[in-house]
Amino acid sequence: MKLLRHGKPGQEKPGILAPDGSLRDLSAHISDLAGAALSPDGLRALAALDPLTLPEVAPGTRLGPPVAGMRNFVCIGLNYADHAAETGATPPREPIIFLKSLGAIAGPHDDILIPPGSVKTDWEVELAIVIGTTARRVSIEQALAHVAGYTVCNDVSEREWQSERGGTWDKGKGFDSFGPLGPWLVTADEVADPQNLAMFTDVDGKRMQDGSSSTMIFGVTELVSYVSHCITLHPGDIIATGTPPGVGLGQKPQPVFLRAGQTVRLGIEGLGEQVHKTVDA
Repeated sequence: MKLLRHGKPGQEKPGILAPDGSLRDLSAHISDLAGAALSPDGLRALAALDPLTLPEVAPGTRLGPPVAGMRNFVCIGLNYADHAAETGATPPREPIIFLKSLGAIAGPHDDILIPPGSVKTDWEVELAIVIGTTARRVSIEQALAHVAGYTVCNDVSEREWQSERGGTWDKGKGFDSFGPLGPWLVTADEVADPQNLAMFTDVDGKRMQDGSSSTMIFGVTELVSYVSHCITLHPGDIIATGTPPGVGLGQKPQPVFLRAGQTVRLGIEGLGEQVHKTVDA
């Protein structure tokens, strides 16, 4: 299934992508894509519905982030061997974890807001794991049982705030609009191998990132298990698993960053695409 949330910011309703490509509303069956709705039983109940019998969502309706009720927006740094190489960093021995502000969450086609004075706003296409049931100190073997599915994340980053202003990475990661998610929550049964998905980012039509989740250092099962040993994961929580090479910071002969008036398009095989305009905040 491809599940979604539609409507104005803060007023989103649950929905599903029907086989004919139309968006259908799930409000009569669940209050939101959160909590128990993301559990195996909850997803089975949604899978038993015929989407074509559900009310159609008006074409052009905004899509919001595809899950609600998130407590933790976890991100993994330097988790692609080829991305670590382009930044000159040593590949980590254990996952690098940081948290993205929940205030950064945005829809898959919302504007990216360039912070005042920023000259180093960057893009990062990432495979995001969506947690379906509470995970606390789970083994690698148990990890996938806690995964509801996957979505696309753009881990937008302000590199000056991230690396040049002292302290931790979180400062450069949490600005408003810096965490677009979606368009869909694609349930795990539709993703045969999360470690073999093509990923891309285009900026103004130029291909900047052209990678694959196959170059992850730590895979999905390792990350769910590892994170669950230090952060209890709840339904709707996100783990953004890192980015392949081609970010603005890594461009040669010199870095390239976003400015207002640009178009950023990114996507992951089978999970859909995001398209954003960049605007001054």
